[in-house]
Amino acid sequence: MLNQPQSLSMNAPCGGSTSSMVNLAEAQMNKDQKMASAESLVLELINPDLRENALLELSKLWLHGFMALLLNKDAFSHLPRWRILNDGYDALKPKRELFQDLAPLLWNSFGTIAALLQEIVSIYPVLSPPNLTPAQSNRVCNALALLQAPLKIALKAQVLFMNFENVCLSEEERVLILDVQCVASHSETRMLFLNAHIPLYLYPFLNTNSKSRPFEYLRLTSLGVIGALVKVDDTEVISFLLSTEIIPLCLRTMEMGSELSKTDKQSRLLVATFIVQKILLDDVGLDYICTTAERFFAVGRVLGTMVTTLAEQPSSRLLKHIIRCYLRLSDNPRACDALRSCLPDMLKDATFSNCLREDQTARRWLQQLLHNVGGNRVAAFQAGGSFDHMLVN
Repeated sequence: MLNQPQSLSMNAPCGGSTSSMVNLAEAQMNKDQKMASAESLVLELINPDLRENALLELSKLWLHGFMALLLNKDAFSHLPRWRILNDGYDALKPKRELFQDLAPLLWNSFGTIAALLQEIVSIYPVLSPPNLTPAQSNRVCNALALLQAPLKIALKAQVLFMNFENVCLSEEERVLILDVQCVASHSETRMLFLNAHIPLYLYPFLNTNSKSRPFEYLRLTSLGVIGALVKVDDTEVISFLLSTEIIPLCLRTMEMGSELSKTDKQSRLLVATFIVQKILLDDVGLDYICTTAERFFAVGRVLGTMVTTLAEQPSSRLLKHIIRCYLRLSDNPRACDALRSCLPDMLKDATFSNCLREDQTARRWLQQLLHNVGGNRVAAFQAGGSFDHMLVN
């Protein structure tokens, strides 16, 4: 029997073609080659002589795909929102499928996590006095990028989206596009990551005072690791963080000035505020903050200072996070009672009307906050007395 053309063969897929099958085979081969390359780079982490290049190349792998599309601003700045969402997701999907197992690979490969920790602790001696060089900062940030890459991509995407007037993606859409999991957030490695107390190795970076660029980027990247942890909405994660000094460290970061550009400063403030917001949204976190007057007023003071700053340098996204923090605090009776006297007046008048004009969700949150704060005071005393009463006692 003569051989039939492959496109007409009974074994060929219905409606299939030789070219499509070849394309699929080439795509699979390309995927296998890239995965093999990633595995090779992971193994190179345990070799001190090869580690620096391996860190650089692995951190780049996380940022390719969707970011390549975003950087080509002219290619889609004129497109409607649904096209940007679809094109962006299609661009990232192969990368997401390719590297969705990179977190377990990093964790389970012999010596790799130890190598990353070695990179982290190696710069402790230059933290105080502050002698961190740009090269040292970049190298350790490449190591940290393997722990928190999704948030790093999200921040870069968010900054780029800010440049497009006709683009306004929701949080859900950003999650859909940027759903690439790392060691800190991957379901298979998250609790192992916590049980090893790896976040504690980053706290010395958040405790630094220097405002130089190397230190600022180190703090921002370290915050990103914590941000990747809290974004999964896991009470165990929140409980672990509350057992550490994460709240004071985030509040301190939110207060600090910056020598970076406006965009970089906003990124740092966004991540720190995002972490506090996610902690508050968990019942365990809200109870922790509102258990004592000191904790509540520490958070309230920093949020109030940020509101005052935003009146001069508006940022709708940062303001949205702050409003959500206040709204969540108002769910606690004693905190709600205290907010009647310490909620910034600028949130009660028309100071931010223009800033929130295009954000219906933020406006709705603010209206609900003002409604909550404007209620009666009975619930606060039923809950055990107001914060003012606790301070007097």
